[in-house]
Amino acid sequence: MAPKIAVLGAGAIGSSVAADLVRTGHDVTLVDQWPAHVDAVNASGLRVVMSDDDFTVRLPARHVCDLAHARETYDVVLLASKGYDTRWMTELIRPWLAEGGMMVGLQNGMCDEDIASIVGRERTLGCVVELSAEVFTPGLVQRNTTRSTTWLGFGELDGRRSERLRWLEEAMRCTASVSISENISGAKWTKLVNSSMILSVFGMLGLQSWQATDRPEVFRLCIQVGRETVAVGAAAGLRLEPIFGFAPEQFHGSTDETIEKLLRAVLGHLGPNARKARGVVLQDYVKGRRTEVQSLTGVVVDKGRALGVPVPANAAVLEVNRRIDAGMIRPDPSNVALAESLIDAARRAA
Repeated sequence: MAPKIAVLGAGAIGSSVAADLVRTGHDVTLVDQWPAHVDAVNASGLRVVMSDDDFTVRLPARHVCDLAHARETYDVVLLASKGYDTRWMTELIRPWLAEGGMMVGLQNGMCDEDIASIVGRERTLGCVVELSAEVFTPGLVQRNTTRSTTWLGFGELDGRRSERLRWLEEAMRCTASVSISENISGAKWTKLVNSSMILSVFGMLGLQSWQATDRPEVFRLCIQVGRETVAVGAAAGLRLEPIFGFAPEQFHGSTDETIEKLLRAVLGHLGPNARKARGVVLQDYVKGRRTEVQSLTGVVVDKGRALGVPVPANAAVLEVNRRIDAGMIRPDPSNVALAESLIDAARRAA
């Protein structure tokens, strides 16, 4: 019998992956907390628009409250929520995760241990995601990376290569290039290097990637942020892992060279969509909703301080984003000067 799959969190990432899985014959149910999106999918289907494709699939979608009436369990749960929603959504789905099932976090940040603490390490797999997409209209996804430029990395938390990992690798090839990692925590921290530089920094500046990387002052800030994030990971015992389809030899060289490769990889993956794609933090600011910055840059700052690793650039980016969230300032390119002043003040005080 084909495994039953639940995609929990049907935003841009979850909807993109679910649509491709349905297209290739998998049994998928969406579960989400945005009522209008769920209703639109049930009424008219889920449409995904890409630079090289435009299609609509029909699949069942449930409001989160509808789970109370569900009788079936799911063999696979793909959690595609914001990092700050990880714990409550994992608790929500736990009764409907099959005893021998698996839960995979298709998320930014370091959420695997939160998932494992609720459903058990034996039912948790890790994932690193490079997929750019946006949802502003219920039932409609703008996917910015094509299948050939989307990348997913999966791994068991203990590094072993299992049968379920091989099944996941094969199943997910319908939506992305797929790699298997024996160092999934290191791979996720490497993605956090990328996220802390791009999502948190570009979001606070109100800039798209192609705009931001053309500004020398932004590029310098990103490199500082990335260098600190690498240092914190190393102090925590995490080893950087080639991601985004990079070969191991491409990660040889200085730390700054590796950081720059990660920074520029996103533009290469976006291709012709680079000028219309927006990072998820910027999307959240446009929508007027809470961002994931605390689950990204906040993790670097907290862990850095706990380990005694200086993180003035990350702390400055976190503070600027906090002020935006509080309504004190707006996302704007001038915020790079504010971040630089906070960094200088921190270094003088050290």
